[in-house]
Amino acid sequence: MRLVTLEDTRDIFIKFHQRGLPFLFSKLKIDSYQRTKSAFNEKEIETSNFWCIPEVRLRWNQLVTGDPNTTYEEYLSRNYFRDSAEVKVLALGSGVCSHELLLAELNPHWQIDCFDFSDKLLSTANDIAKDKNLHNISFYAENIMTYDFEPGKYDMVFFHASLHHFEHIFQFLKDVVIKSLKPTGHLVINEFVGKSRLQYSKEQIHYINKALEIIPKQYRKIYKTNLYKNHYYGSGVLRMIIADPSECVDSESIIPAIHKYFDIVDEKAVGNNLLQSVFKDIAHHFVGNEMPDSEKQKILQEIFQLEDEFLKSNLSDFVFGVYQLKENNID
Repeated sequence: MRLVTLEDTRDIFIKFHQRGLPFLFSKLKIDSYQRTKSAFNEKEIETSNFWCIPEVRLRWNQLVTGDPNTTYEEYLSRNYFRDSAEVKVLALGSGVCSHELLLAELNPHWQIDCFDFSDKLLSTANDIAKDKNLHNISFYAENIMTYDFEPGKYDMVFFHASLHHFEHIFQFLKDVVIKSLKPTGHLVINEFVGKSRLQYSKEQIHYINKALEIIPKQYRKIYKTNLYKNHYYGSGVLRMIIADPSECVDSESIIPAIHKYFDIVDEKAVGNNLLQSVFKDIAHHFVGNEMPDSEKQKILQEIFQLEDEFLKSNLSDFVFGVYQLKENNID
């Protein structure tokens, strides 16, 4: 376990330039719930993350759906729950609800209830739903851990990049997810399931730095700074707890816990073991026309191949999965 690293010092400097002093001061709050909320309760956050790169999204689509031009939301809608007259969906930690809104558009027979503690993000989502004239999606600004969900109400519980923010995953699945599901209910995730608190192995950090070496220096300049991303040192636990106590708090328990209580219907490895850390804060160079397309494609393909090599002997950090509740799901 790494308590503090050089990556932490650099990240504080970067956050100051990208998000300002008020954001850093928000991390000094004693209440861990409020520190977590400050990480998400903004309508617009200018940043540069790996998921912004179009080719990365095409890669995800290919790995999940077999078609780079088909999203996982489209894949899920085409292959599951089509014959049901009504599908009640509970989306937890939904944020601005971009994925839930798309699912609501694709599936008029779904009724989606979105829960998140960020009232600002949900307000934005509600405005979008009104603009799209969607009547099958609702929004609730609540603390999920204390909210009293109706038992056995939902056909599906849905997580997109939010399940890894909940602690004590085995207990959380029993107390919240399973309790909310019908006896034959489903769980759907598109999630980070890697090491808790991003405590990567030495091998993974080594591969991340090999990938960084592929990128020419001018494309490693960090967003809104004069720094260059020349080396990745790994995250320290102390900074992660201060910045967002919920971040990857028990992420490595997600897959074992799901497999304990649910049967696998569909499970796909999405990777991102290297991409997430390699492109953090420098992804903007790979969006738009900053570099010649041929050079961009060459760099990305080399990094994708390096990640594929790493994944041959390591578990995927991100997983898309559809699971059905087991008959005897509670010990």
